[in-house]
Amino acid sequence: MTATTADAERTYTADEMMSIAAARALTNGKRCFVGIGLPSTAANLARRTHAPGLVLIYESGTLGSKPGRLPASIGDGILAETADAVISVPEVFNYWLQPGRIDVGFLGAAQLDRFGNINTTVIGDDYAQPTVRLPGAGGAPEIAASCREVFVVVRQSARSFVEKVDFITSFGHGSGKGDRERLGLRGAGPTLVITDLAVFRPDPETAELVLSQLHPGVEVEQVRAATGWDLKVSPELSRTDAPTETELQTLRELKAAK
Repeated sequence: MTATTADAERTYTADEMMSIAAARALTNGKRCFVGIGLPSTAANLARRTHAPGLVLIYESGTLGSKPGRLPASIGDGILAETADAVISVPEVFNYWLQPGRIDVGFLGAAQLDRFGNINTTVIGDDYAQPTVRLPGAGGAPEIAASCREVFVVVRQSARSFVEKVDFITSFGHGSGKGDRERLGLRGAGPTLVITDLAVFRPDPETAELVLSQLHPGVEVEQVRAATGWDLKVSPELSRTDAPTETELQTLRELKAAK
């Protein structure tokens, strides 16, 4: 999908709109635990545009990284070279993450269900012989459990937005409101889900994801068709602002950097 921005008078892709919308959700001065891939793209874009004081923390122990290009993995040397400090992985989890010192955990997903539970482990009913074996958990379960809130960025389709995930890798809101509290999880869980079509927020009464914002050129029925459950729509449904020229140029420069 492409659309034309009124400000920049140029085309942009659905992925670019998703990354820009995700970046806008991050505010200056926050401590953000960043996953590789789409979350890293959005977080680095935010730091280069409206949130220069955003503190990027990666699982490998780099605090305050300021990479000049997108890191290939959490072990990419550019993260350590540009960090304010490098600490051990146990310190990241035991001192920063688990005590609730991280404001936002930014995660991706292979599957996401109506309550924000994330699957990055297996597709299929049989764990031992799945249809697809995915990369796995990494630090995502701890991020989902302990960050003050969690943002998820994912490309949306009926295969990725499912009624119930095949495997809960990272706990969202379980089967509804109150499950996190019953398990003693510190953080608020997923408070925002950004896709290439729209933005979703959990209903305050049920914790079920609700369509709250459409990207330019996208209609409700398109989102419903790419959702594996009976999607509820916010009565205050809004539109995402189109990307600005600065946002697009910065994003493209970031992705082109070697």
